[in-house]
Amino acid sequence: MLRAEAAVPVRMRRVAVVAPEQALRASLVRIAEVGCVEIDLAGDSGPDVRGPAATRLQRLRAEPTRPVLSEAPPDLDALEREGRTDLLAGEAQLEERLGSAVRHGEVAALAGWCPETEVGSTAARIAGVGGALVPLRGPRGVDPPTLLTGAGTVPAGHAARTVRRSFTPLVTTYGTVPYADLDPTLPAGIVYVVMFGLMFGDAGHGLLLVAIALLLRAGRPRRLAALHPLWPFVAGAGLAATLAGAAYGEFFGPTGVLPVLWLEPLQEPMRLLTSAVGLGAVLLAVAYAAGIVNRWREGGPTAALYATTGIAGAALYLGLAVIAGYVWLGQVVYVVVGAAIAAVGLTLAGVGLYATTAGGAGGAVQTGVQLFDALVRIGSNVVSFARLAAFGLTHAALGAIAWDGTTALAGRGPAGVVAAAFVFLLGNAVAFSLEALVAGVQALRLEFYELFSRLFVGEGRPFKPWHLPVRHLTGPAPDTEPPADGEAVRHAPAREEQS
Repeated sequence: MLRAEAAVPVRMRRVAVVAPEQALRASLVRIAEVGCVEIDLAGDSGPDVRGPAATRLQRLRAEPTRPVLSEAPPDLDALEREGRTDLLAGEAQLEERLGSAVRHGEVAALAGWCPETEVGSTAARIAGVGGALVPLRGPRGVDPPTLLTGAGTVPAGHAARTVRRSFTPLVTTYGTVPYADLDPTLPAGIVYVVMFGLMFGDAGHGLLLVAIALLLRAGRPRRLAALHPLWPFVAGAGLAATLAGAAYGEFFGPTGVLPVLWLEPLQEPMRLLTSAVGLGAVLLAVAYAAGIVNRWREGGPTAALYATTGIAGAALYLGLAVIAGYVWLGQVVYVVVGAAIAAVGLTLAGVGLYATTAGGAGGAVQTGVQLFDALVRIGSNVVSFARLAAFGLTHAALGAIAWDGTTALAGRGPAGVVAAAFVFLLGNAVAFSLEALVAGVQALRLEFYELFSRLFVGEGRPFKPWHLPVRHLTGPAPDTEPPADGEAVRHAPAREEQS
């Protein structure tokens, strides 16, 4: 079972960084080095108010560099002469936070947010330089920033966290999950690779994707090193495509290498279409269930009851699904029961929608339009999952064309064998590249418009911890032998280390 904390964003704690004035810089340096505290900045200082480091950085007018923070207060004039824009940029960020501190006598404080699990270790770290990290009560009416579980600090070798991290871009590309909502990262990733696999169903092509994932895991090619964290996502998509290809009997097309375990897409398109729509109906039901939970967590039972993405919308969807059961079962009772459930859903949704209008006749008209839109959207969203079958058929058709051309040329002597090999390779290359792109885009579209639109009605604020690498200065190694009388002690230059 999934742990409860894995189903929601990382729990945040309101904190204050408190330190004597003389220890505030050292405390902030350690906060930056740890990189797990988001510090509130004063927003009314104005663009023309710059500290000494920011002023020198502006004078240099150099290309932006990655900021680095010095452990000890640096000589700003020397940094400017040497063109050390990295250290000046780090000092400029530090100045901004020092300027945002609230001071009372000799004590200064900064407020911010920190993951609950990191409060203790961070407090211990800054205590060594005289600072303190004090937990506070969260301000009313202010939601904490959101950090998805997979986006946090990942222990080395932690497989579950690695997989979640690879799925995180699916969610963050859509938007920032509200802090009160469920974290959909893992289920969203699983649903995506399943839908991709159904559209990209070929065991040979799926195994190629798995091979690409293994190359990414090994850091090859180097130019794609930035994609290394996504290797579990690519591997999952490849595995899903391989399993779907085995079910379809497809291995670089209908080559006959694999037996058909379920159906042949080109021979049974209606069965594939029905299965795709049925899967979509199930996924929409799950999305409504998650939407009810999110509305409850956001605004309590009232918000969950009347929202079109809550109980009201779910009842409308269930009623229409029961009515649709009449098509297969042919019993009128399904129409009656379904209509009653749908009427309850429409009534609840209408009350909720009307409450958001200005009232009167105009509000009634607006509510009617929105209810009609909700009905149409449910039908169109269910039918939209037919694209899982449509693009699965397209992939199978491309594979069949390539294989038919290959077999037609293979029996025409040595030249025909060479031509057949060329057609086979070229056809599969076209099918792989084209369908990988199309299936990837279409799975993303279904996830965003049909599913996420029911999970989220608002957007949160992403957690942005202050994190900079810190330059440490280490002193000279002690002399192994004492200097002779009258001989000056030679000091080796300090070595620069960066964490």
